[in-house]
This record gives sequence, C-alpha cells and structure tokens, in this order.
Amino acid sequence: VLLYISTSEMAGPLAALQRALSSGSKAWRVTNGHGPGMLGCNANLEWSAGMCTKPLSVLFRPPPVMPPPDAERKGTADLCDVYMPEPVDVTCTRAVVAVTPGLFRDYGGKQRFSGQISTVRCFENNPLVRQALSEPGRGRVLVVDGGGSMRCALLGDQLAESGVKNGWHGIIVNGCIRDSADIGKMDLGVKALATHPLKSSKRDPGLRDVTVTFGGVTFQPGAWCYADADGILVSAMELEL
Repeated sequence: VLLYISTSEMAGPLAALQRALSSGSKAWRVTNGHGPGMLGCNANLEWSAGMCTKPLSVLFRPPPVMPPPDAERKGTADLCDVYMPEPVDVTCTRAVVAVTPGLFRDYGGKQRFSGQISTVRCFENNPLVRQALSEPGRGRVLVVDGGGSMRCALLGDQLAESGVKNGWHGIIVNGCIRDSADIGKMDLGVKALATHPLKSSKRDPGLRDVTVTFGGVTFQPGAWCYADADGILVSAMELEL
C-alpha cells in the first residue's frame, strides 16, 4: 500500500513522516503536487518553509527480518551466535569452547555432526578404537586422542564402516586416518589431522573414556560436541536452538 503525501500542505517533513509511519503503510511517497518525483533510496529531502523544493519520492522499507536459526542442523555458527554472544575481545568464562581452527580436516561423508562424547586415549595403537566402534554408538561422537602422531593411521575404512553400522554420528581423531576416499562416501562425520597409509600397532590398547585435551579444548566423556565445516564446539550441556 502506498500513502501519498502532498507537500503543499505546509505540514513540514517531520509531521508528514510521522503521519506516514503511524498509518501502518509499508511504503510511502512524497510528491510536490506536480506528480510523483524520482524514485529515491533515502529520506534526505530538501524543505523550505514547509514545502518540498525537490521532487523526490521516498520508499520506506522496514528493517530486514532475519530468519531464525535452523534448529535441526545445529550449525556451529548458529550455536556461537546464541551461546557465545560476548565480543571476542572480552575476557570471560564461556560455557561453549571452540577447538583451535585450522587443525582438523573433514574426511567423512557428512560434514555436520554432533552428539555426546566418548573418548579413547592412545598413541599409535588402536585396539580401543576398534572396540568402541563395535559397540552401540547411540548417536555419540568418538574423540580419539592419538597424541597428534603423524606416523600411522588410527582409523581406516573397516572401523569407520563399523561405526556407521553401530550408530555413531562422528569420529574426531587427533592423529591420522587412512582409506580416506572410501570413508568420504560413508554417512559418518570424520575429522582428523591428516592421512597416512600405514596402519597402527596393536600392542598398547590405551585408555577408554578418560578426559583428553588437544586443540585448546578439554573433552570430557558425556559432554557434547558439535562439528561442521566451520569448526568444532564443545559444551558440558546439550545445546538447543
């Protein structure tokens, strides 16, 4: 709906604007009595003695309405907007923490995944990784702290496929994986530092469901992890949008 305001009424710009806005019109146009003027994009009209001396038309646009975040996808950017609203240069205790960017690459068939955390701490040996992925995942995320070793792979296509079959949502490996082309076709989120074709040893099982720390973040069993192409977030509680 367009509201036409005659500028010959000597009402002045403020009264005209107030009347236009109070009318509930979504748009309004100002003329000087000689027909509509040029289409304008701002309200900086020239007024003299209450009359518009410049034949402009003004289109009033309401502030853009931002769509609500997609609650189903739980993107890390949306979660940061809700749960980390403080400016980045403000020192404060944050309930949600982000893993240091640039460390992990995506190798799984899906980039966005989330779930409660289960952990394995091991170094160049993966028996407990196999054991964990052979158990019901119940939508969890397996976090494997391999000490950042780049000398062998802690995860391959067979273990990843086991994870898919048993309902794991994702795997984060502070170390290397192999069979990356095949893992990339699976319905599983996988993040790791790099790839390596050599398999790991089987002599030292490591530890299961213990606190692990890497990438500037502490991963507690039972906490929640949210990951996508933008990064990895960790929270003690489940996050909702």
